[in-house]
Amino acid sequence: MPRPSRNLDRALIAAGRELFPARGCALSVREVADAAGVNLGMFHYHFKTREAFLRSLLQGLYEEMYSQLTFQGSREWGAVENLRAAMRFLGRFLRINRPILARVLADAVCGEPVAQQFLRDNFPRHLGVMQALVAQGQKDGLIKPMPVPQAMGFLAGSLALPIIFGGAAIDSGALAKPVAKALHAALLTDQAIDERIELALAALTLSSPAPQAPRKARAGKP
Repeated sequence: MPRPSRNLDRALIAAGRELFPARGCALSVREVADAAGVNLGMFHYHFKTREAFLRSLLQGLYEEMYSQLTFQGSREWGAVENLRAAMRFLGRFLRINRPILARVLADAVCGEPVAQQFLRDNFPRHLGVMQALVAQGQKDGLIKPMPVPQAMGFLAGSLALPIIFGGAAIDSGALAKPVAKALHAALLTDQAIDERIELALAALTLSSPAPQAPRKARAGKP
């Protein structure tokens, strides 16, 4: 018996991405199948369970982001330049996908197991990339000495939080149109994102490399 076309599972994932911001992990199998124009039998053929579908949907989105994040920057650049490139990419990714990401965070806070497991499995991965860049910048004397988690918290507060929470306020429809438009310009445009990145890096970086501690002279030598 020939295997059903993979286009069906892609159609289901695409439908799930459209529905997820409004429904989150409460998304039903029938809702997804109906939106994709696929019968329930094909849904179960490809994904078996609703939970498996949700994991596939979220993981696929994350892998798209992570694979691109790891290609940002260059070995020829310094740690700060690579950190800037990574933050610019992440800022734009967050802006585009903020409705899904905001819903994942909300579901995790409400105790949804799929959302919680997704965050446990994946947040350490991209945070590890960013932490390594910060640590390398400190090692090179380019970033101020401080606990790396403190630096990461500052960067997240400068970059991610305005996009996630500001974007949620804009998308809610609760703001008057002129206010929403002004907030979008202030928080979500390329210029606004890049300005916050530069402000954050200016706060964390040293104006010149930190002086290296003098090496101890060997015994018998000046």
